[in-house]
Amino acid sequence: MSRFVTLGEIMVRLSTPGFQRFEQALPGSLETNFGGAEASVAALINRLGGDAAFVTALPENALGRSCLATLKRQGVNVDHVLLTDKGRMGLYFVEHGVNQRPGQVIYDRDQSSCAITPASDYDWEAIFADAVWLVISGITPALSSTAADLIGVVLGEAETRGIQVACDMNYRSKLWRWHPSDSPEQLAATTMQRIVGRIDLLICGRSDAVMTLGIDDDSEIESLASEISRQYPRLSRIAMTRRRSVSSTHQSFAASLYDVNRRQMFHAPDADGTYEITDVVDRIGTGDAFYGALLFAIDTDELSDSKSAVAFATAAACLAHSISGDFSLISRDEIEALVQGDGAGRIVR
Repeated sequence: MSRFVTLGEIMVRLSTPGFQRFEQALPGSLETNFGGAEASVAALINRLGGDAAFVTALPENALGRSCLATLKRQGVNVDHVLLTDKGRMGLYFVEHGVNQRPGQVIYDRDQSSCAITPASDYDWEAIFADAVWLVISGITPALSSTAADLIGVVLGEAETRGIQVACDMNYRSKLWRWHPSDSPEQLAATTMQRIVGRIDLLICGRSDAVMTLGIDDDSEIESLASEISRQYPRLSRIAMTRRRSVSSTHQSFAASLYDVNRRQMFHAPDADGTYEITDVVDRIGTGDAFYGALLFAIDTDELSDSKSAVAFATAAACLAHSISGDFSLISRDEIEALVQGDGAGRIVR
């Protein structure tokens, strides 16, 4: 099994109980956990039987140490997490949507340890020992100019060692504020276009491709992926998720994987179908479940063909909607059962 190195920020997650609004829950108690895209990817890869490490910078205090303990319980290798006296633990607050009321997220992550720690503080030689994949997202370079520079350095370190790179675009409109002369959209486009030219596997949605990469939005999804691969010739696979929000608690989810070498698009659950998720517990982290499961599948012989890989990843994302919290507490057996059509939710006795 290949070794994956994921890099990004993890935060304290504070959620209102049930479907309460912030003004109902506060003052009062919030549900507390940890969450972050790349950490969630690492946790699922390990949970499925893979080998993933997580790299970040955390404050050297009780919050940072509690976060490390949580990651270790998920089986994540944290040997190269930096504990530093600079910066703070990022926070984000979650109010879940229900029916036609959307959920919302409030970030409080300025000057976090991850956002202000320079690339020179990390031991890249040790971090990348035996690594095969580097796993990043578009969230990290959105945090600060320092974090954007960090991604540039880590891409160079991966290139030097011949390490494959995966990236989920993960555009966040509330981030990308570190260059005041550019709008968030302009800054994201300028930065991410440079990054996408240096990666092997891209995950994005149609809106990401249109806004951030400047691709024509009138194309069919296969033509869209083909055009991305033409503009960014290093790419070997392009995964595109497709979500339709009927309401906050009713989602339709599907995905496609474009195999650049074969010039063929594979769809899941099939060319015309979707997973209808009518009782969403938590949407946050479902894209990370797709990402982690896709990487695991690509690296697993019996799942590695594009058709099997995208089917496995899409089923994982579907199941992740049933789990509260960022981490996808699902098993390979559960994912494979759903791929085979067992979606009735019967009690396993």
